[in-house]
Amino acid sequence: MPKRRSVAATCAVATAQGHDLRHHGDAEVRDADGALVDLAVNVRAHTPPEWLKQRIAASLGDLAAYPDGRAARAAVAERHGLPAGRVLLTAGAAEAFVLIARALGAERPVVVHPQFTEPEAALRDAGHQVERVVLRAADGFRLDPAAVPEEADLVVVGNPTNPTSVLHPAATLAALARPGRILVVDEAFMDAVPGEREALAGRTDVPGLVVLRSLTKTWGLAGLRIGYVLAEPEVITKLAAAQPLWPVSTPALVAAQACMTPQALAEAEAVARQIAVDRAHLLAGLAEFEEVSVSGVAEGPFVLIRVAGAEQVRSRLRALGFAVRRGDTFPGLDASWLRLAVRDRPTTGRLLQALDHALALAAR
Repeated sequence: MPKRRSVAATCAVATAQGHDLRHHGDAEVRDADGALVDLAVNVRAHTPPEWLKQRIAASLGDLAAYPDGRAARAAVAERHGLPAGRVLLTAGAAEAFVLIARALGAERPVVVHPQFTEPEAALRDAGHQVERVVLRAADGFRLDPAAVPEEADLVVVGNPTNPTSVLHPAATLAALARPGRILVVDEAFMDAVPGEREALAGRTDVPGLVVLRSLTKTWGLAGLRIGYVLAEPEVITKLAAAQPLWPVSTPALVAAQACMTPQALAEAEAVARQIAVDRAHLLAGLAEFEEVSVSGVAEGPFVLIRVAGAEQVRSRLRALGFAVRRGDTFPGLDASWLRLAVRDRPTTGRLLQALDHALALAAR
């Protein structure tokens, strides 16, 4: 296996842009008309499940009435053991990033990279100058809280982080909390972690904590747009004031309530455990390729790999019927990185065969 090169010489604060922050995995499969096996988007395959489709379909008879989010909000609050005043329902986690950027008045926002790029894009769109703390591949993309400037009054970090799949210890993230600082932890993929270990959702002892959750990944609801924010009531009030009227549709509210039931949570836990098994199978297969390296310990429903000639490999995989996510749009990464969604064993087997073929062509 080739020697790994670090992404940066050290954990560093940077203000340079140079990355397409608006590029997302769906661009890899857009206009493909189902001809590609989608490993670029992290939404679970074969979703939403039939029972959830039926619940959503049954709500269509209520579309003449304006959406009423009280029941869904109460269900989310109960699921996390919180009062309803600490919950805000949003049109996906992406809307929450926009609300945070516009409503919380940050003076020195910092985003920990590599991570989902929408938080920084939203902050920049709102007129903020954003500083970056860039984690190193050589360190397994682990976070040292001391790398975050003490003066930062808004810090954004993912857990588990997209695209690195690294799961930061809850204690490490809690150590970032400061008086007067908003600490935003994006837990969009936490329900894909068995037991949701290292989760901060439901915690009320961390000052300034804002946790974002998404229901689009595990349940396959990206087209419905549903997520939520957990935070102190004062923060929730500010974010809600920046929302348009009726921001979440009735079908999305019904889906949110349905996904909070004990049966749904048990199903999500079973899915998370299966993802862990399928991810281990993928990692074992990738380890057979000396051209491929993985930095950090993957804990999410995706794996970040580094491979020489990644752009050509991605193109060849596409020609062989597989769409994978380019990594160079993430600050802290370059064109040698690719992100692969975890899929079932048969799909992974076909991917590994295609990767073998793509690498063989690159070696010619």
